[in-house]
Amino acid sequence: MSRMVMCRKYKKEMEGLAVPPLPGAKGQTLFETISKQAWGEWMQHQTLIINEKQLNLMDLGTRAYLSEQMDKFFDGDEVDQAEGYVPEEK
Repeated sequence: MSRMVMCRKYKKEMEGLAVPPLPGAKGQTLFETISKQAWGEWMQHQTLIINEKQLNLMDLGTRAYLSEQMDKFFDGDEVDQAEGYVPEEK
């Protein structure tokens, strides 16, 4: 049976992550409050932002920016979009 959490993004009970996605307290908080689906969606969005904005993950400012964007994403606030990205039509 999967572990269920009250998802912070979707405001409903959903399947949770198998393990904390990050080390430390932040990872534990995400583990307890973010669904597997919401985390997957964040990972896709984060990848788009990193690629389109050509972010350097070695830069501490970039990491802080991504952490801020992640919190906004999960809280349902407006997040930065990848400029010029056109989703592939299905």
